[in-house]
Amino acid sequence: MTYCLGIKVKEGLLAIADTRITSGTDTTVKKKISIEQKDGFSLFIMTSGLRSTRDKAIVYFTELLETTEFNKMYKAVNAFGEQIKRVVREDKEFLEKAGFNFDLHSIIGGQLKDDDEHKLFLLYPEGNWVELGQGAPFIIIGNTGHGKPILNRTLTEDSTLKLALKTGFLSFDSTRVSSNNVDFPIDVAIYKKDSFHIVEQRYEKKDLEMISTQWAEELKAALEHVSEDWINKAFDKLT
Repeated sequence: MTYCLGIKVKEGLLAIADTRITSGTDTTVKKKISIEQKDGFSLFIMTSGLRSTRDKAIVYFTELLETTEFNKMYKAVNAFGEQIKRVVREDKEFLEKAGFNFDLHSIIGGQLKDDDEHKLFLLYPEGNWVELGQGAPFIIIGNTGHGKPILNRTLTEDSTLKLALKTGFLSFDSTRVSSNNVDFPIDVAIYKKDSFHIVEQRYEKKDLEMISTQWAEELKAALEHVSEDWINKAFDKLT
């Protein structure tokens, strides 16, 4: 399973991805964020699904970028969607015969030279997409259930990138402690609006274990301060 999170705020974009790849009983660490950038062109792609189909689509797209210029994000997203459909045509039948589903979902974010702002897209296995706008500052693919509550309660389009990273890590950490197929290290990509420059950072467990422990302690302390008046109405019936 995978955990990939994309966040869009007014200040810029944030991407977080775990690196755990599970194949049968084997577990390996592989990067799940691909970054392409040059003058007037900054773009990242994260995927969940079969690694082989992901790698093939990324290779096709990277090769396309060598000969084709895109000036807006939606055009690049369309192009990557075409590469996914190409992989579908080539591999889907054989994968399904082997018992595998073609379930490649992608988060694509960035800004190209003629975009008025940074953009964030969710691309489906069929090659169609939706763009995240106001009221929906984040998207998760892969293991989506455990990490949403803190994001829903905390993030708005006015949040800072620092708050987005802090909240994003805690979202990942909630997923990690609830699922044995999502784990460190995690890769982080940060894009500041109109900069046309994406920076990357990898965090190992030892780098953030203290933050994870602090968060668990803060939650326990907060729970102690939650009013119990409403609880007493039920427990008084026991006496």
